[in-house]
Amino acid sequence: MVQSIVYCGIGILSATFGLKGFLLPNGFIDGGATGIALLLSTTLNFPLSVLIVFVNLPFVYMGNRVIGLSFAIRTMISICVLAASLLFIEFPLITNDKLLVSVFGGFFLGAGIGLNIRGQAVIDGTEVMAILLSRLLRLTIGDIILFVNVLIFSICAYLLSIEIALYSMITYMVASKSLDFVTVGIDEYLGVTIISKYPDQIRELISMEFGRGVTIYKGKGGYGKSGFNEERDILYSVITRFEVSKISQEIERIDPEAFVVMSPVKDTIGGMIKKKHI
Repeated sequence: MVQSIVYCGIGILSATFGLKGFLLPNGFIDGGATGIALLLSTTLNFPLSVLIVFVNLPFVYMGNRVIGLSFAIRTMISICVLAASLLFIEFPLITNDKLLVSVFGGFFLGAGIGLNIRGQAVIDGTEVMAILLSRLLRLTIGDIILFVNVLIFSICAYLLSIEIALYSMITYMVASKSLDFVTVGIDEYLGVTIISKYPDQIRELISMEFGRGVTIYKGKGGYGKSGFNEERDILYSVITRFEVSKISQEIERIDPEAFVVMSPVKDTIGGMIKKKHI
């Protein structure tokens, strides 16, 4: 509980700093619900603190339906605190350089949204809406978020200017990366599939030296020097990106001809891997 409050508090301060120190004074917007509120505030000259609450109200309702009442309550409290911080906390204008505004405004705003997610709340409800609509329209969450943001930036280009819309797209991309970094963390997981003539040695290496679990699949060769239909063990493990270089070197030392495929893993449950507590 205390950890969640700390995450949300720091996240709200970060988002407020990104908005008041960079985006608002320069008329830039972001994507999602925050972007809608910024666009309305810029075009209608209406207080952002009020718009942040009203724009997110439908998303809070959706959050209650999709995730649960406790999540909706935490989200509403976080949004109201963000609105109050925008109203009462002052930050100086950091820079008027458009590129710096779009990059660092997006960074602090995205970090703030990500920290609130780690605190089990949100201050931008677009993803909640996307989850609900994906169930109704049979579209992916990514497709819905993309459509919403294309619409927001198109309106921004029409009402404000194409230049502001383009810089705001940079803001959104930086905010997205910043959010991912905060929520996923630096321990990004990678799934590793290994096909080798020496599976036992490599399995022992991964299990004993790196402390990772290994799953063994039975497979057959489809083409290559080893021949067609030759049976072999295929190893699969999940590692962090910091272990990639060392594991790759050790596998090459055991079998220079080993075939290794690595792909990102969104999250893991159980197994011999360190979990991040969110």
